[in-house]
Amino acid sequence: MSKLDALAKDKDEKAEKLSQRSKGYMLYLVVFMGLVGLMDNFLSQIESVAVPYLLADFGITPETFAFWQGIYGIISFAVFFIAWISDAFGRKKGILLLVLVLGVPALFIGITAFTFHLFMILYAIIITATLSNMWELPIVEESQPKKRGLYGGLTFLIGLIPVFAFVGVPIAEAFGWRWTYGVMFFLMLLVIILWFFMKEPQRWLEAHEERGHEYLKIKTAFKSLKRKDLKYILIASLVYGVWTVSFKMGTTWGGHYYMDVIGLTPGGYRSILTIGGLLTMVGALLGGILMDKLGRNITLLVGCGGSIIGFVFLGISTLPIFFWMVYLFMPMILAYIMVYFSEIFPTHIRSTCTGITATAARLSYVLGPLLASTLLIAFPDMGGFWIVAGFLMIIPIFSLFVKPYETKGKTLEEIQEER
Repeated sequence: MSKLDALAKDKDEKAEKLSQRSKGYMLYLVVFMGLVGLMDNFLSQIESVAVPYLLADFGITPETFAFWQGIYGIISFAVFFIAWISDAFGRKKGILLLVLVLGVPALFIGITAFTFHLFMILYAIIITATLSNMWELPIVEESQPKKRGLYGGLTFLIGLIPVFAFVGVPIAEAFGWRWTYGVMFFLMLLVIILWFFMKEPQRWLEAHEERGHEYLKIKTAFKSLKRKDLKYILIASLVYGVWTVSFKMGTTWGGHYYMDVIGLTPGGYRSILTIGGLLTMVGALLGGILMDKLGRNITLLVGCGGSIIGFVFLGISTLPIFFWMVYLFMPMILAYIMVYFSEIFPTHIRSTCTGITATAARLSYVLGPLLASTLLIAFPDMGGFWIVAGFLMIIPIFSLFVKPYETKGKTLEEIQEER
């Protein structure tokens, strides 16, 4: 055996060793991280139900809410520190912090958010946590290469169960719109129980050992970034930022569009939203399959193409099928974002890189609502609002022209070397 063959064999054996979790543990991890993702998704999308009630309760216009949504979006830049803690102190501690930042402010919205600006502060803290997508990292690091897309897709699938569509309107009608947020505190309690059984990913432990068991300092994390890391941070920031603007336009203002502009009853909108929510699960599953079968880049292309058609034709007609297309194809892009931009970075700074990406993309949480506020004034019927959201999704396609490294079927070690 040649020296090169021996080195290759050692690398394969090391990669196999790092991915030797039992099927039972991987099942637990997929369910656990899926439930964290469910908290994330619920709190991200429940505003599609809450906003019409919120506007009426506080007596504000849609464009005023969108404006303040952008201003308070500045708070979400703190997402970097949540990500850094995961690299410095471990994935397990990072996940606990994430769950607490999601669940505790949600409870306070339910019991204390009686003024608009107090609600916006608590809302911005929650949104900061929903931006990290940290719950996908343990799945990426513990999965075998050939199942990484599948496990990532299944986790994402659980997270996308449209509980917000099933229970949002009934909770708002029975207990008030504030408890559409507050209910997530009770899921948080269940998730914390499951958290006790989580193991620290072996890849993080090895990276921690290589640092001499020292915690990763922020300055050290930035110094560890290489030119290739910066390239993928820029790509990720572009794709994730534009996706966030368009998808939040859809999820935040769908309820206002169908109930306040078109005139559907809450029950009528609930039916449309329920189908849309179910289609997000289909989109996540298709995204996972496409990533494993055809590759990450093709998945991004398909997701963007379908989303563009959905948004643009929703602006031309009011047919729900185009609203549903948005809910089908946009999750494909998010599946790509969460899997690809988790696996493309080195283990010891993976969460930091995704945190930098999330922080950079967070500019969209300032500019996006401000854009929405302007468009709501310019297009009261919201036709042009949706068309602009569709045209924005052309931008991520341009990231493919820099030929990002295709990771399909590769171990994390191979990706780190070959990219």
